[in-house]
Amino acid sequence: MPDTATDFAAIRRPVAEARGLPNAHYTDPLVHAQERDRLFFDIWAGLAVAADVPATGDAVPVDFLGVPLLLIRDRSGQVRVFQNICRHRGMILVPEPRRIEGAIRCPYHSWCYGTDGRLVATPHVGGPGMNTHAAVDKATLGLIEVRTHVWRDVVWVNLSGTAPAFENTHADLIARWSDFDAPLLHGGADSRFTLTVRSNWKLAVENFCESYHLPWVHPGLNAYSRLEDHYNIEAPGLYSGQGSTLYRQIRGPAGGTFPDFPGLPDRWDTAAEYVAVYPNVLLGTHRDHAFAIVLQPLSQHETAEHVHLYYATAETDPSLRAANAAQWKTVFEEDIFVVEGMQAGRAAPGFDGGRFSPAMDGPTHCFHDWVAGRFAPA
Repeated sequence: MPDTATDFAAIRRPVAEARGLPNAHYTDPLVHAQERDRLFFDIWAGLAVAADVPATGDAVPVDFLGVPLLLIRDRSGQVRVFQNICRHRGMILVPEPRRIEGAIRCPYHSWCYGTDGRLVATPHVGGPGMNTHAAVDKATLGLIEVRTHVWRDVVWVNLSGTAPAFENTHADLIARWSDFDAPLLHGGADSRFTLTVRSNWKLAVENFCESYHLPWVHPGLNAYSRLEDHYNIEAPGLYSGQGSTLYRQIRGPAGGTFPDFPGLPDRWDTAAEYVAVYPNVLLGTHRDHAFAIVLQPLSQHETAEHVHLYYATAETDPSLRAANAAQWKTVFEEDIFVVEGMQAGRAAPGFDGGRFSPAMDGPTHCFHDWVAGRFAPA
């Protein structure tokens, strides 16, 4: 598919006139490969959450669009990301999640690295019994570190190393949700789950962005948080989504609720917001809990949705946490047939990208415009 401004002109028109992304952006492996650099590697993208490595030495390998990365919490407690390869011959260092008790040891020739990435041992590199060699400078052969930032427990990475600082890139959203600056505490094992959908990752973003589908896809949710209670959120080039003016806390059998995040102004008593931070992180915030969904593209037609729930305190009712997780899992599972149906529809050669409702689809069009802008030449 040619990368010219003309190809994307129709997508970048005002929402009332625009067409959506063409089929190739959901089905063509070549376009999928181009998206790695333009939509993921050159900007801040979501890799995982810090709660995936809760303890010192915890290490989790992550396939990031074909690039082997290692998420680790080092001895100082800092969350870091390295390329998951030995600097000697490129061997994968950590194939499965585990806790690093000593050093990260390459299983091929036993080169060893600290959890901070330093190369600390090179056995027999100078010959049998000779563990050093003048040509092997350990100080310059540490693990290749990936630029990382943690916000709302999401581990954001910038593989190219060229993006502006995260705080500058997302200053608008950080300010928008500044009322929620208190720490987010992961709910634990019962507050995480993964859904795998047979769909391109972008369709999961598009569906999350808008509330237009609520009456038909989420009738239970729409019964108390109606379509008319929602509003669009659009920050071109950065994020988009929806908000609700009628959020109702989940309650236990005796009427108990989760504690609120501290210091919230009254407007959050019945409000909630849900935004897709481009490219692949879906965030929700409420007075008493939050969630983060990191979308992991497995291929151009399959996506893993890693869902995590957070609270203001670690002392929450386990049964209420389980009920909250079950409720959200039901909502997100209800979306699966929609995104998979749209993916199947992208096999129709006559589909031209579709049209947008000017009133309801602004957030989705905002995302399409961002994708087109990353492809179209300046």
